[in-house]
Amino acid sequence: MREYSTPLTVDRPTTGNLTDDVVRNAAEAPEAVVLARRTRVPGDGSTDGTDDTAWQDVTAARFLAEVRAAAKGLLAAGVGPGDRVALICATRWEWTLLDYAIWFAGAVTVPIYETSSVEQVEWILRDSGAVAVLAEGPDHLTRIASVRSGLDALRHVWAIDAGPDAGPDAGPGDGAIDVLTRLGADVADADLDVRREAATPESLATLIYTSGTTGRPKGCMLTHGNFLTEIGVAVHELDALFTPGDDGAQPSTLLFLPLAHVFARIIQIGAIRSRVRLGHSSDIRNLVTSLQEFQPTFVLAVPRVFEKVFNTASQRATADGRGKIFDRATETAIAWSRGLDGPKGRASPAVRLRHAAFDRLVYAKLREALGGRCTYAVSGGAPLGERLGHFYRGIGLIVLEGYGLTETTAAVTVNLPEAQRVGSVGRPIPGTAVRVADDGELLFRGGQVFTGYWNDAVATAEAIEPDGWFHTGDVGEVDDEGFVRITGRKKEILVTAGGKNVAPAVLEDRLRAHALVSQALVVGDRQPFIAALVTLDAEALPLWAEAHGKTGRKGAGLAEDLVDDPDLLAEIQRGVDDANAAVSKAEAIRKFRVLATDWTEEDGQLTPSLKLRRNVVTRELKDEIAALYL
Repeated sequence: MREYSTPLTVDRPTTGNLTDDVVRNAAEAPEAVVLARRTRVPGDGSTDGTDDTAWQDVTAARFLAEVRAAAKGLLAAGVGPGDRVALICATRWEWTLLDYAIWFAGAVTVPIYETSSVEQVEWILRDSGAVAVLAEGPDHLTRIASVRSGLDALRHVWAIDAGPDAGPDAGPGDGAIDVLTRLGADVADADLDVRREAATPESLATLIYTSGTTGRPKGCMLTHGNFLTEIGVAVHELDALFTPGDDGAQPSTLLFLPLAHVFARIIQIGAIRSRVRLGHSSDIRNLVTSLQEFQPTFVLAVPRVFEKVFNTASQRATADGRGKIFDRATETAIAWSRGLDGPKGRASPAVRLRHAAFDRLVYAKLREALGGRCTYAVSGGAPLGERLGHFYRGIGLIVLEGYGLTETTAAVTVNLPEAQRVGSVGRPIPGTAVRVADDGELLFRGGQVFTGYWNDAVATAEAIEPDGWFHTGDVGEVDDEGFVRITGRKKEILVTAGGKNVAPAVLEDRLRAHALVSQALVVGDRQPFIAALVTLDAEALPLWAEAHGKTGRKGAGLAEDLVDDPDLLAEIQRGVDDANAAVSKAEAIRKFRVLATDWTEEDGQLTPSLKLRRNVVTRELKDEIAALYL
């Protein structure tokens, strides 16, 4: 059994709670900008007469005032200490405001993904015993209304967006924040202070229901202390992200991942603590425009986002007749980055010369797509892969890959600017220990590990050993310097008819890196060989088809027309060959099939964090899988 630990570099909190950061900011720097929110400004009449939006800075003093006003409304509505308040909303300014308002009221935030089904919403509200729900708009209100009769604890439902369904306490044009502010107008400051200050590091801060790839979601109980431990270490270790740069400019980040996920949530808390200018965007389709307007100094994303950025750039370059130049620039960036890890600590003179030329021709344009100021990115949720890690570092964006789960309050390992090993998920953060069990499963112990599953003592006992070691369910390895690599999921290991153990994640991650591939499912359990189902990227496919003179219907019909095209199959085969290069011959994909329909979160095949629901896809496509072995 292998074990590695790192000493704690900051004091573990014994008093206080997450709201202290908001109060401290307003006291120490009331005029400091801590957030920016989209606000409507009058249109210039040059288009259709609609209003435009612009970023409006929010000071520490104003944020505190608005949080307190909303929190008073919760008190006036009868929300008590420890009560659960659900929040179902896209990533936007109000999410952060209401999250802190719930904590100011001494209550517990229960995030629900905006895309959750009626059944999921009903389960989370019922299991958590939520007394109130803050819902974004009419669609969410409809889902809640359809199941409300069976929710005995639920007393209040407020709509964040103003409208006729904002709630019984709403006036014309009122949204939830307006309603709560009016409700709490007569609540004394002292009463709110007593409630806010009562929470300790041991107090429950949130119940995050794991979306999970199988089974019904379980509520992870995370305390104020879990978050304080995690963010205290993260801000200290990742100071390059959270403190002003050499030019003295304020750091900033634009959140676009769901705040219902712990990954985005911990960045929110870190930004508030460090006075990083924090913005929100849920408009993924226009993400590049938002990034260029906001100009963040760092971003966080799941690997699929980094894959899409690279693949889109590659396909556009090919469509413009610059494919060979882009490919050469890609290989140069990777070689330049690999040189940093070599014995000389830098690439060869020839690579450095090419790198300087491509920096002007190619890399600068890619950095501009992220706003022009972004130098760091944090990646989590799934393995990024060495090739992409080196590529981004080579173009001037250092992607710090980390690893963690909801149960560990986000990261338990992370690569640091001064201690990075591309292809790994970094070393355990200070105060954390990792252990590799005899079967390869990774176990972690530290102050950020959750206290257990809500209303599920059996599952808690299965996940956490009496001495505090948490079973992740992931398989991995730890090298002599403590760098961790994830090799697969314990329950997803395939065993072929020949007895060979195969981790599908390795192959799937490499396959998804191909420009034309959206998703991949590797199969072969108890079968004579390994095979795969592949879906096509809806954005990359039209560009490829145009560049190769392929005709077909537009939209989804194009994929259906091309799934059996010999040239497309040959292109996917190159992706398969690249994936197979990472494994032994017995583990290699011998047969694949391209599907016309992609897998999505809306259809239930992906989790909100874009992880594959393997059991769902396997069940729905059992006939296609069987056909691979005919």
